[in-house]
Amino acid sequence: MTVGFLGVGHLASALVAGLMRAGVPAHTLLLSPRGRASQLSSLYGIDVAESNAELVRRCDTIVLAVRPQDAARAVSVQPWRDDQVVISVCAGVPLASLPVAPARLVRAMPLTAAEIAASPTVFFPDIGQARQLIEKLGPALALRSETEFEIATVNAAIYGWAQTLIRQSVEWCVAQGTDAAMTRQLVAQTFVAAGRLIAERDEPMDDMLTELVTPGGITELGLTVLNAGQQPAVWTKACEAVLARLQEPASGAGG
Repeated sequence: MTVGFLGVGHLASALVAGLMRAGVPAHTLLLSPRGRASQLSSLYGIDVAESNAELVRRCDTIVLAVRPQDAARAVSVQPWRDDQVVISVCAGVPLASLPVAPARLVRAMPLTAAEIAASPTVFFPDIGQARQLIEKLGPALALRSETEFEIATVNAAIYGWAQTLIRQSVEWCVAQGTDAAMTRQLVAQTFVAAGRLIAERDEPMDDMLTELVTPGGITELGLTVLNAGQQPAVWTKACEAVLARLQEPASGAGG
């Protein structure tokens, strides 16, 4: 299978890095001639197509990773074939707006953690050729509908919010006198631990939190302060704002 990247920006660079880490041979990848193509070509020895049309002609799977507002134009009037799969990673761009027939079309939302094979990637519909590629980047989560996919895409924003919380926590600890390198590892791995425990245990999350929050303890104290500051309501409002942006016609939503 030859994989082409139509659009070579920040996210595509992370995906390429992840595929190389997973052992995908460089000669099975192809880059469109823009963005970071020359940089990635020099780094990994990946060929750069002379044009988008050449890339489409040569590849079995094409990852569409252009700016959302450019997506429809980038795929129009290309030599698509019925044996091809196009994986769009353009946030907020519905399937119906991408004219790639007779090729099959999949929407996916990988995170930049794909570069270390740690991206939980939602995708729809579940086409084997797309799943085969996505699974190399981390957990592949097939969804039931495009509506469900749009809601799940809010997680791409939450990913950035989580990194912001990590940064803020590290900065606070360092300001109190802890070692910066150690604290960065501690806080980051604490978030990893919290996520893994929820992902790998089956009991209701409320039950898990009840076990964790000792009455009169430090976790309860911190949650009390956060609740008093309207954290749950503000977080919900942020999620709803992102979803509204994703659902706007031709939203051009980016990461």
